[in-house]
Amino acid sequence: MLNVKQLPVLNDNYVYLIIDEITQTTACVDPAISGPVIETLEDENLSLDFILNTHHHLDHVGANLELKKKYGCKIIGSERDSSRIPGIDIKLNEGDFFEIGESKCKIFDVSGHTEGHIAFYFKKENLIFCGDTLFSLGCGRLFEGTPLQMVQSLLKIRSLPDNTKIYCAHEYTLNNANFALSLDPSNKKLKEKVQEIKIKRSRNVPTIPCFLGDEKNFNPFLMFDNRDYLKRIGLENLNNEESFKIIREMKDKF
Repeated sequence: MLNVKQLPVLNDNYVYLIIDEITQTTACVDPAISGPVIETLEDENLSLDFILNTHHHLDHVGANLELKKKYGCKIIGSERDSSRIPGIDIKLNEGDFFEIGESKCKIFDVSGHTEGHIAFYFKKENLIFCGDTLFSLGCGRLFEGTPLQMVQSLLKIRSLPDNTKIYCAHEYTLNNANFALSLDPSNKKLKEKVQEIKIKRSRNVPTIPCFLGDEKNFNPFLMFDNRDYLKRIGLENLNNEESFKIIREMKDKF
């Protein structure tokens, strides 16, 4: 069983400290900065065993070397992205498994935002750390990958059970919600969802984690092959890659 501690950092990042409750083995996901991680570990009287990096961007790896120096932890990342992950020790690929104490995760290659972006899926715990691939009601910008890559990556995540908790790396939900509503303004359930998000953010309550089932119903970037939805937003008769590309371009300009 995993205990997940969510640490808000910078303007809108989330760093996650995960603790295997049986062994007290610890891992930190995408440490942008070190301070909150160290403070939380000290509060819990714990050390740090692993760092899990989803991709190489500075707001995900910025504290790698400082934390490694302090705790001697092992840094885990994608073999494809290993030249850009500071201090990497363990290089993993699509389909590999890794254990945090008694908790086991499977590695998905979810390139698109960057090349070699990976996600860590804990099947038993029904949760995934997906970095900047999938956000609540959004997805990452395509800085290095192609629309086809991102479609393939999102399909991997979308295939998981509806009760999967999505632990993404940013609190972008309100802006994403406004974009989703601009595409589908007559969707009553979406309006209710957006109002729920607005209330949470007005109280400074995180919208993350979210559930994959909700994302399947409301996230424009998971509906690139939903014919009814595409008809409603005026994108009929396009293939998956084309419809995704247009929705992504619309969001980039939103």
